[in-house]
Amino acid sequence: MTITQQHELEGLQAIGRIVANTMQAMAKAIEPGMTTQELDDIGRSLLDRDGALSAPQATYDFPGATCISINEEIAHGIPGNRVIKPGDLVNIDVSASKDGYFADTGATFRAAQVHPTLDKLCRDGKRAMQIGIAQVGSDKPLAGIGKAIGQFATDRGYTLIRNLASHGVGRALHEYPEEIATWPNRSERRRITKGLVLTVEPFLSTGGLWANQGDDGWTLYADPSAPVVQYEHTVVATDRGALIVTLPG
Repeated sequence: MTITQQHELEGLQAIGRIVANTMQAMAKAIEPGMTTQELDDIGRSLLDRDGALSAPQATYDFPGATCISINEEIAHGIPGNRVIKPGDLVNIDVSASKDGYFADTGATFRAAQVHPTLDKLCRDGKRAMQIGIAQVGSDKPLAGIGKAIGQFATDRGYTLIRNLASHGVGRALHEYPEEIATWPNRSERRRITKGLVLTVEPFLSTGGLWANQGDDGWTLYADPSAPVVQYEHTVVATDRGALIVTLPG
C-alpha cells in the first residue's frame, strides 16, 4: 500500500495502535504455568473488543488469533496446550485488520529471567530492527534495510534467518513489495517510494540460517537449530524517514 491521503494514514494508525496494544497486553500477561492458548485467548478478546479481525486467521485460516512461538519455534507457532516455563523466549506476532487496513507487529519476550546470552540476543534483536527502520525513507534503496541489518549482525557474531523476510502491508497482510530481505541482497535494485507501507522484521540468531516448516504445517524452526528472536514494526516511508504506526497508545 502507498499512503496518499490523510484518512488512509489515520486508518492505518488506528489498526496499528490496536495490534500494538494487543501485543503489549499479552506480553504483560505472560506467566510461567500458563498455556499459549490462554495467552492467545487474551489477544483474541482484545482484538474482538476493538472490532479488529485476526489477519492470519482471516487470510490464511491460521488456527489461532495470534502466532505464539516458544524457544525452538521461531515463527508461526500455533497456540495450544504448551505450557510457558521460566526462562522461555516467547515470540508474539499480532497482525489484524479493521476498516480495510492491515497492520503487523511482533516481538520476543522473556518469561521470567533468561540466560544472559538470550537476554543479550533479545536486546540486539530489537536493535537490529531499529537499525533497519532507520534505512526507511522516500527514495532510499530498499536493499539498504538488509545491508544495514546484515552489517550489524556480522559485527556482533550473529546470523540472520534468510528465508523469513519483511513485506509490504496495508490493504492486505502481504502485498507489494512482497519479500524485503533483512539480510544483504545485492540483486535488490528497487527504491522505497514515498508513502510505502512495509514491515521491518529481522530474525536474529546465534547460528540459525533458514526456517523449516514443522509437521503441523505452520510452525517454523531454525536450521541449524539455534535461538532466534524477532522484532517487527509496520512503518510508512516519508521524506523525513520512517513513521512507525504500530505503537501502543
